[in-house]
Amino acid sequence: MNKAAIITGASGNMGQAVVQKFVAEGYQVIGTVTQQDAALNRFGAAVEQVVVDLADEPAAGAFVEKVIAGYGRIDAAVLTVGGFAMGGIADTSTAAIAKQYTLNFETAYNVARPCFVQMMKQGAGRIFLVGSRPGLNARDGKGMVAYGLAKSLIFRLAELMNAEAKGSNVVTSVVVPSTIDTPQNRSAIPDASFDTWVKPEAIAELIHFHCTDAAATLREPVIKVYNNA
Repeated sequence: MNKAAIITGASGNMGQAVVQKFVAEGYQVIGTVTQQDAALNRFGAAVEQVVVDLADEPAAGAFVEKVIAGYGRIDAAVLTVGGFAMGGIADTSTAAIAKQYTLNFETAYNVARPCFVQMMKQGAGRIFLVGSRPGLNARDGKGMVAYGLAKSLIFRLAELMNAEAKGSNVVTSVVVPSTIDTPQNRSAIPDASFDTWVKPEAIAELIHFHCTDAAATLREPVIKVYNNA
């Protein structure tokens, strides 16, 4: 049986690149998508597409359990779902922080936790969370307070998971991209030097590499994918 990979946010720019890479490498990919994207069926039969509210812990847990029941294991989980918001201290309420916490932390934790438990049972697995520069260094979060605070928890989660998994072949990494070269970002910043940005395909390549035997001895929890941005 092929290795199984869960990819959340499969229809996003980065998610699509990761899906395509893992499918090309022979994985059975189970991707979470929105109801609207499911109707488009952009991946065809190559990907099992699932509509699930990842902010709903029971629903997310049931989703992971169904994957385990269907494939017997989870070899990789790439969790790309998230959201962004601007706002300095004066503009950021606790409600705004709570919204970013749900979008960026709960959607990751609700999938990462059951995946981690399964991987510990099977003795191996790779989990990839998506961080950000504002989450890694608070000073880079100026003007993005709620977003930076929410993303900072992603790094702490990876540290805690790796501490619990020490001595096993279960590793949690945080992928930290700089500006990703997407149509939306090009439209928003038309005067930028696009060649300094990171292409989604490059991120997908690095994530897959960390799932290979060649990377089996790596335990680096933070993977900075900055290019020259």
